[in-house]
Order: sequence, then structure tokens, then C-alpha cells
Amino acid sequence: MPYGLYGFWDPTYFLVLIGAVICLLASARVKSTFHKYSQVRSMSGMTGAMAAERILHKAGIHDVQIQHVSGSLTDHYDPKHKVLRLSDSVYGSASVAAVGVAAHECGHAIQHHNGYVPLQLRAAIVPVANIGSTLAWPLILIGLFFTRGTGSILITAGILCFSAAVLFQLVTLPVEFNASGRALRILGDTGILGTDEVQDTRKVLSAAALTYVAGAAAAILQLLRLVLLFGGRRDDD
Repeated sequence: MPYGLYGFWDPTYFLVLIGAVICLLASARVKSTFHKYSQVRSMSGMTGAMAAERILHKAGIHDVQIQHVSGSLTDHYDPKHKVLRLSDSVYGSASVAAVGVAAHECGHAIQHHNGYVPLQLRAAIVPVANIGSTLAWPLILIGLFFTRGTGSILITAGILCFSAAVLFQLVTLPVEFNASGRALRILGDTGILGTDEVQDTRKVLSAAALTYVAGAAAAILQLLRLVLLFGGRRDDD
């Protein structure tokens, strides 16, 4: 088993811990930043849903529905059904944070409408990444029960499967950054938010972007751990 390489203590767990801490800090940052600016009402008085409708129509998009979804920060755009779903804290809120998050999701809808290549690439990777993340550990663990040859092939296949999930995380970064950039430009150009309000919204979206960076970093650290942990196992068989 994996711990057999180092005894019962596996020093590569530090990589997992580092990744977990990074994700926790990023999550805490986005929650605190969103909470802070959710207390700041926009001068226009527009709610997240109202802002989303105006942004979509200004972009020439009239076939995307705006729906309310339960939860906090569960906002997302569903390209398959062309539905923009806004959470409890965004849909009916007129805060600068809510308007910013709604605009960010509109950014994804605009990406989809315009055929933004990184978004299409991410969509193509999704099924591969899902299968890869599911099969990675089973393949690696099964490979440990075999000797050189079959075992090495299975372990390598497992690591490659996990790499697909890491690739998805990396491709997600430009998609999210671009959506936030679009949101900030649109909010300023349309006058939905004032100059100072756009700056407040930038802080919210920047904090949200950190969660994606943290997720990618954690995935890379986990991949590094797999290589360190099982790469040696393959060589020693």
C-alpha cells in the first residue's frame, strides 16, 4: 500500500495539507469579501437579476433564462439549457457584490454566445476530467498489487487520468478571469455601477478568482504527490 514506501508516515501528505490550507484561505477570503460588499447597496438600486437581464439584452442575448437557485454563492451559468442561475444572496439583492456576481455569470453567457474558445475547450474536457478523477485512484491502487509491467502501466494510467482533472482546473482559470474582466467592463460601460462601485466589485471578483487559483494549485500539488509517491514505486518494481 502507499504508506509502505515510507512506513506509516508519508511525508508527501504535506503537499495535500498545503493544498487544503490554500483552498480554505481562498474560500474564507471570498466569503468575507462578499459579505462586506453585500452590505453596500448600489446607487442604481438594481438587483442581481435586474442587472443580469440588462447586461444580457445589451449583449444581444434574449434566449437565456434567469432563474433563482437556493444556496449561497451557488451562482452559475448552464450552457446546455441556456439558464443563468442566481443564488439567494444575489438574485434579489441590490448590493454591489450581488450585481458583480450576476455580471460575472453573464460574462459566461456572453462567452458561450460568442463561441469563446477556452470555454469550448473546457466543455470538451469536462467528460474526460470526470472520468479521469473517478478512475485515477482505483487504477493506481490496483496497479500496486501487480509487479513491473502491468502494475507500472496501471499506475501510469492512473496518474494520466488525474492529470486530465488538473488540466480542467488550469483551463478554467482563463475562462473565469475573462468572465470577470467582461463583467467589470460592462458594469462600467452601462453605468449599472459607478466608478467607485466597480472598484468594490473588482475586489469581490478578484477574491472569487483566488478560489480557482487555489483549486488549480491544490490539484497540481496532488498530482506532484502522486508522481513522487508512485513514480518511485514503478521504478523499484
